[in-house]
Amino acid sequence: MVSAKEPAIAMSSGLSIALLHYLCLATCLTGPPGQIKKEEKLWPENFTSILNSLLDGYDNRLRPGFGGPVTEVKTDIYVTSFGPVSDVEMEYTMDVFFRQTWVDKRLKYDGPIEILRLNNLMVSKVWTPDTFFRNGKKSVAHNMTAPNKLFRIMRNGTILYTMRLTISAECPMRLVDFPMDGHACPLKFGSYAYPKSEMIYTWTKGPEKSVEVPEESSSLVQYDLLGHTVSTETIKSITGEYVVMTVYFHLRRKMGYFMIQTYIPCIMTVILSQVSFWINKESVPARTVFGITTVLTMTTLSISARHSLPKVSYATAMDWFIAVCFAFVFSALIEFAAVNYFTNIQMEKAKRKTVKSLLEFPVAPIQRKRSTEETLMVPHHMEYDASGMFTLVFQPQSTDANSNVRKRTNTTVQSEADGGSRIDTRHSSIQPPSVAQGSSDITPRSLSASSPNPFTRINASETLSSARATPPAPPSTPILTGFVSQHATAGSPSIQRLLGSRLEQIQTTTPNTLGGSAKPSAVTPPAPPASHSGTSKIDKYARILFPVTFGAFNMVYWVVYLSKDTMEKSESLM
Repeated sequence: MVSAKEPAIAMSSGLSIALLHYLCLATCLTGPPGQIKKEEKLWPENFTSILNSLLDGYDNRLRPGFGGPVTEVKTDIYVTSFGPVSDVEMEYTMDVFFRQTWVDKRLKYDGPIEILRLNNLMVSKVWTPDTFFRNGKKSVAHNMTAPNKLFRIMRNGTILYTMRLTISAECPMRLVDFPMDGHACPLKFGSYAYPKSEMIYTWTKGPEKSVEVPEESSSLVQYDLLGHTVSTETIKSITGEYVVMTVYFHLRRKMGYFMIQTYIPCIMTVILSQVSFWINKESVPARTVFGITTVLTMTTLSISARHSLPKVSYATAMDWFIAVCFAFVFSALIEFAAVNYFTNIQMEKAKRKTVKSLLEFPVAPIQRKRSTEETLMVPHHMEYDASGMFTLVFQPQSTDANSNVRKRTNTTVQSEADGGSRIDTRHSSIQPPSVAQGSSDITPRSLSASSPNPFTRINASETLSSARATPPAPPSTPILTGFVSQHATAGSPSIQRLLGSRLEQIQTTTPNTLGGSAKPSAVTPPAPPASHSGTSKIDKYARILFPVTFGAFNMVYWVVYLSKDTMEKSESLM
């Protein structure tokens, strides 16, 4: 009985020991989750061996899938800073994170972690896309304090490659509507060496979300960043067809700076030039200063407005506005020149009319009877010298009562009696010359202090004695000498005093030298012409025409350009 139970006990104890060993082995194999991570940190040589195994036999000169399917490179852009934009150079600058993703099956691995996060040293050991920016003028990869590059390898062979770049790209601008213009600045990139048949580009998150531009990233002063659009196009060249990815950044210019610096000063200058229409036309210096100053101001504004623009061959919207303002200012100056010209013409006509009226004025003749001869003194003409002195010259007419024979003398002699023949109108006095009695020969005389009176040299003594013995002629003797300013008008007070009041006093009485009697003859002088001082008709019309025309121009200009869609269309939308 005892011997039969011993093998059963031994068998059961053996099974217990085996089960205990199995449980211990299972516990050691599974272990806690943190144990594996502890082994990874403790054993980095495992990852070194993985990288070495990946690079063993790897040729970075060949693209993934060489000789097979097309390599697809997925891209997206994150803009960290946008601006500034240069109108003169027609370019813009931005700072971006440029990401590229592709699959390289040669870099698949079996390891304890999903992603291998590596630095930039691994980049030079594997194949990377030869992406370049087609419209870039200058691109800089940041290297401080180390090259700003991110490189990751995933277990399935997917590669993520990110760089931080500062890109200066070309932005073609059509400045016809400047400064109310908008532009679509493109950023174009693609493969430099691989054509469409070997490598293509796509957007990682689709066309709408693959480019991110946060609001705080815009650092523009003269523009508003309205948004962006993306597109994909194919460009043909002699080396093949290439896929080009394009991002359009839509910009609209801010007008505040140009309103303050150009538009408002131009408007104020035009208004200032029109103030001269309200200044009296006789104020020649004041109106000339207004015209010249405003023209020079417009010239300066035009030059300064062009400093912030490239030297384009066409006219911009601002150029048209400045040109019209300049035309208004220049027209105001020409208007004053026309006013001055026609005013001078009117003055000359009035002056001639006054002289003509004076010459036609019926002055009573000086009649002297000597036996049968009668001499008449009638106005003949008026003479002016360079200093403005005028002399009214009378023509003597001699008639014989019996034979009607007229006699004249041919020689002259200086007579001391002529010393009192000068008439100074400034002292409101007329001193007529003495007329020699007994002399039948009388010539036309212009009486002044410097011109001698005509007398015959043969009968000089007789003439002098007769002149001394003859009493002076009455104050109405019509011989006038005076001074008139060249700028005086016919209706000015000085001319009225000279030609009006003096002529009213010309009432000739014929003395009866031989006992005869004479009757006074009073004649009313012609009325002086109307005054030409004051406001010109051209000024009156200009006061209305210029402001109304300039206001209409401004209304049309701003309505057209502010209602017009001046945003430049991108090629993807055309």
